[in-house]
Amino acid sequence: MGGGAGNASAHLPVMFAEVMDGLAVKGDGRYLDGTFGRGGHARGVLQRLGPQGCLLVMDKDPEAIEEARRLAAADARLRWRQGSFATLAAWEDTAPGLDGVLFDLGVSSPQLDVAERGFSFTRDGPLDMRMDPGAGESAADWLARASEAEIADVLWRYGEERHSRRIARAIVAQRRQAPLLRTAQLASVIASVLPRGDGRIHPATRSFQAIRIHINRELADLEAGLAAAVDRLKPGGRLVVISFHSLEDRIVKQFMVAQAKAPPVRRRLPEAVPFVPRLRLVGGAQKAGEAELAANPRARSAVLRVAEKLEVAA
Repeated sequence: MGGGAGNASAHLPVMFAEVMDGLAVKGDGRYLDGTFGRGGHARGVLQRLGPQGCLLVMDKDPEAIEEARRLAAADARLRWRQGSFATLAAWEDTAPGLDGVLFDLGVSSPQLDVAERGFSFTRDGPLDMRMDPGAGESAADWLARASEAEIADVLWRYGEERHSRRIARAIVAQRRQAPLLRTAQLASVIASVLPRGDGRIHPATRSFQAIRIHINRELADLEAGLAAAVDRLKPGGRLVVISFHSLEDRIVKQFMVAQAKAPPVRRRLPEAVPFVPRLRLVGGAQKAGEAELAANPRARSAVLRVAEKLEVAA
């Protein structure tokens, strides 16, 4: 999702070839794309599936699900469900087991490019930021009620924003004068209190990222989704994850390593229960190639990791 092209039929999504290699699609397999977006990766999986194959797709975004509905109407091998991939184990269609799971994290290009969704500080729109606009609290509502300390904590924790306290103080001061309802308003408030940088990134970049992650519970969903995916994978099944910032990638890396490698042994402590790996790491972190970066600059921060489910003796 994070850097996918806006028109899935005209452009390949981020790291398309690497994702297909990572999933190693089998013709009769059952796969889950937990972040359907506009279906770029999903269409690639369908092209590789045979008549007996099945692709399950999920997304929080109702616009993405509407695209999935259209695709399912034309291809009986595809089934859809609106919701977070954190709940994938609650979907009965995953119960038979999965041969591969894909998570393409973050916000999609269509979400960024539509001002009304409120994700981008470069396009003025309502300050919403919800991946599912029909559920939960909007960014505007949260900023209207959150304490200065809570806002600062979110900006620091999820955006690694060094000036989090200064920005939070400015937001609270501004809302006393008038509510923050537009993305341009928020971006302006943030820019007004930050020192001039080198111009490579907008002053509001980290803060918008942090608020979006908080509003959509992205990191909590990621942790739950990774655990659910491994539980549902069959032995030999692949888990493929694309991250777009260090917080996501850290969670993915630590999860995969913890499932694949025994923790260090502490000499003076009694021996714990023997470690039984559930995953095998497939290669290391992968980045987009130069050709893709030239065509799609949003892919520059993408990191792809792959792991394979192991057979665990009873």
